[in-house]
Amino acid sequence: MINAVEKLHEFDKFGSRLGMERMNVVLEKLGNPHENLRVIHVAGTNGKGSVCKYLEEGLAACGYKVGLYTSPYIERFNERIRLGGHDISDEDLGIYTEKVLEAVDEMISEGHDSPTEFEVVTAIALLYFKEKQADITILEVGLGGSGDSTNVIRRPLICAITSISYDHMDRLGNTLGEIAADKAGIIKSGVPVVSNVDEPEAARVIAAAAYQKGSRLYDISKLKFSITEESPVSQKVSMELYETDYSDVEISMTGIHQAENLKTALAVIEILRKKREIKVERSRLYEGLKRAVQPGRFEVISGSEDELPMVVIDGAHNEAGADALRQTAEKFFHGRRILLVTGMLADKQVDEIIEHFVRITEDIIATEPDNPRKLSCGELEAKLKARGISPLKSVESAECVDAARSIWDGYEVVIFAGSLYLIGDVRRVIKNG
Repeated sequence: MINAVEKLHEFDKFGSRLGMERMNVVLEKLGNPHENLRVIHVAGTNGKGSVCKYLEEGLAACGYKVGLYTSPYIERFNERIRLGGHDISDEDLGIYTEKVLEAVDEMISEGHDSPTEFEVVTAIALLYFKEKQADITILEVGLGGSGDSTNVIRRPLICAITSISYDHMDRLGNTLGEIAADKAGIIKSGVPVVSNVDEPEAARVIAAAAYQKGSRLYDISKLKFSITEESPVSQKVSMELYETDYSDVEISMTGIHQAENLKTALAVIEILRKKREIKVERSRLYEGLKRAVQPGRFEVISGSEDELPMVVIDGAHNEAGADALRQTAEKFFHGRRILLVTGMLADKQVDEIIEHFVRITEDIIATEPDNPRKLSCGELEAKLKARGISPLKSVESAECVDAARSIWDGYEVVIFAGSLYLIGDVRRVIKNG
């Protein structure tokens, strides 16, 4: 059996190139496995991973065999392709990688450009979901929308856009309107679209795209909800969606942004239910939603309110994510002694992220993700010092957990944040003791 992950990483040399041509060729050679999948397509700057997780668990609890394709992974590559509540096995990953690579070899021999790594993995997921007969497939957009490889789906059941904020400006545009236009590329003719975008410029672009495609737009950005019984590990949310009452939905992801993500997922479910595309049993749906946990999103991985310090990891890697982390930390940890360990990618909104992080605490360890695009800990230290903050320590990625442990007895809360690559490594180290 081939080492699937190593083989897939060989395609990394082709970089990230948007467009549908290569995907269409490879999928045609595989028999177009995507054409009859019942797909929920989810795009957005932040929140799309959590929305997908709510959908996966909620629909699975109601009896559906759910396929889920997301990116990136936190600890293990297999997390990206899930079916029936389980990550794809190493054996199946090897089998389906071989099938797709045969098609790739054939297309290259015919003179076509090689697909990128993301395109190959997307093809693997679509073929896997087709042959394993997923009832519903949830696809999370990788980058943008219009040119993303998941956009090969011609007629999904429904599309959802979770949020629009600044990220990947080098690829998607420098204004929120330009970014929204790219993400609105997932909207298909006659297919309903849920939008939880509250920024006016971006919302107008999405509304115009839906109108042009003849797609019914469900703008839920102004729909209200209430939150009760909040804690760092759970909250209860109540709302009414299209004359259906969803009261006291308990979820295990906290923060107002997660209540917004729940609203998006419930709107998708409610619209599909009203269109008779799915059947939902309320108590089972609630049970599934409570089980939904997105690793690395304000995740308490060690300690508790009674066993300090409480150790939290959060994948905040752009300004909107950093703002959400700051607000959540202020809500639950106000007045607590907080240690923040942070490292970032150099091509992200580093200065804007730092502005939010230094409002959480001035006790900071500067580190770096294990990634070629990293901002070095030395560069991060310099940026912090320019704001009058001297990091307690400045360490390379492999040393950041030990550096935090050496001093965290003096803190009530320890937060690791700034990059999904960083928190994936941190999660693995702390979970394994």
